[in-house]
Amino acid sequence: MREDFIERPRKNEKEGTIAYVKELLKQAREDRRSEDVDKLENLVRLLNTKKYGLIWEEHAEWVNEEMKTKIPVFVEDESKKIVGSPNSEDYNFLLEGDNLHSLHLLQKTHRGKIDIIYIDPPYNTGNKDFKYNDDYVDQEDSFRHSKWLSFMKNRLEIAKELLDKNGLIFISIDDYELAQLKLLANEIFGEENFIANIAVETSNGLFGVKAKHINKTIVKSKDYVLVYAMSPSKILFSPLYSQSKKLFDTHFTFYKDEEIEMPLSQFIRENQLFVKRSKQIEVSNTVQNIHLLMSYFEDINEFIIDNAENIYRARDYTLKLPDEILEKYNNGEKVKVNDIYIYQNEKGSPMYLYPFSRLVKNTDDYFSKVASSVIVGDLWKGFNEDMGNVGKEGGVKLSNGKKPLRLIKNILKISNKKDATVLDFFAGSGTTGHAVEQLNKEDGGKRKFIICTNNENNICEEITYKRLTNIQEELPHNLKYFKTDFVVKEEFPDVTLEYELLNYVTPLVELEFGVDISNPKVQVILSEDQLDKMDETDFVENSTLFFHPEIFFNAGQEKILRDKNITKQEIPNYYFGEDMWT
Repeated sequence: MREDFIERPRKNEKEGTIAYVKELLKQAREDRRSEDVDKLENLVRLLNTKKYGLIWEEHAEWVNEEMKTKIPVFVEDESKKIVGSPNSEDYNFLLEGDNLHSLHLLQKTHRGKIDIIYIDPPYNTGNKDFKYNDDYVDQEDSFRHSKWLSFMKNRLEIAKELLDKNGLIFISIDDYELAQLKLLANEIFGEENFIANIAVETSNGLFGVKAKHINKTIVKSKDYVLVYAMSPSKILFSPLYSQSKKLFDTHFTFYKDEEIEMPLSQFIRENQLFVKRSKQIEVSNTVQNIHLLMSYFEDINEFIIDNAENIYRARDYTLKLPDEILEKYNNGEKVKVNDIYIYQNEKGSPMYLYPFSRLVKNTDDYFSKVASSVIVGDLWKGFNEDMGNVGKEGGVKLSNGKKPLRLIKNILKISNKKDATVLDFFAGSGTTGHAVEQLNKEDGGKRKFIICTNNENNICEEITYKRLTNIQEELPHNLKYFKTDFVVKEEFPDVTLEYELLNYVTPLVELEFGVDISNPKVQVILSEDQLDKMDETDFVENSTLFFHPEIFFNAGQEKILRDKNITKQEIPNYYFGEDMWT
């Protein structure tokens, strides 16, 4: 090392090391030691590759390598098409095949168009729940975590591309890979876009096998859901509600309706129902005992809930008084604004009456009811109840990892997007599709789903698809079933590759626009020759016409389109363009 090199203070050890190696590199260049220059340049590059984050030994995945020589395409299995809602032209999609192939095709049709992604990937417990390159990864595999991270990185990077600018992703996981997944997701989606780590209670109590091992471990009772948003500042979540432990809040001490205005304690003392019920269980008829009376008697509970908008608590009013109420306010009146009353107390300070009805919600608990409630945060309790029934949901059984219907419904609820396009590329038993349709029925939403899964052990056909057929009577909807196939590049060495790929454009059109090509109001034109053979009667009134971007319509054809109110939709940038040149 040169004697005139003096180490200056550095922010950290790594920075000092890089500076030292650069000095050696400078000296090697001056001495024209080319072999040392190459080695030192590579060392500087390696030192600069990562300053902070998750580092692992990346592994090649055969499905990724396969796409270098084979182009994935979709082929419809028309025998599995479901038209459960014939009055609707909208379709949902079940994609069978390795989800990396499906995601590759979704990049063509749904880049930046997915509103919500929910996935339940393999937890990598070492108990035959995770396969990498067709082999199960067990606990003895020294590259177990590296393989899982490589597997997830390939898929999450595409997932990010698919999400809308205001999109959300929810990822179920447990303790085995939580720490690694959090760092990986921070890297892909941005640490600043992390929203929450929801803890989901999946068991409550010790019994059976768990109880036998209580002296050897701390029993696992929860899983997690990591949440990221593409634009956190623009997300407006819709809160979930759980029943409050107290059926009534004793801070609410005032009763007021159009005819009566008095302390709540006086109101219940004069109410015959309260007088009767309090005598029955020998308690005083007071505000402090309303919770007790509600828990004993359903009619008391119903009375309080039905009159919640007339029961109030007084609070300080800290906002600017509305101009339109000032005259009545200054005259000492209680002025109603929406569901509150604004008034001044005996000291002349502004106050308002806050209604108990604001606490009364239809809860999102396992046993949902209209009750006094609290907002659910990042601890989702009570899913142990769902786990006892999850095996029966949808009429199908999945031995490993089946998620409760209510869990996915609640995720969709808080996302606050009733017209969302929802993607699940680890579909398993099809819970996400079921949840979409169930919630649409409950809240009038128009959500659509795309779910992807492989067909290992016939899971796609015998479980995922079966579930979506099982729910048709209760939740009728339309579904198209696509299977992954391949076009081998070397079999089409010239322009014939483009012509071959034209045969697989239609499924992508259907997928992107959620339509069925057999609908007379949907037409696809892929060549000038096809267009020239069409006469005026072949064009369907009020239809949508999808066409290859290299097709040009003459003046006569344009007039027909206008006269028949036909919408033109160019097939975007030719779906397989990139595949032909890579």
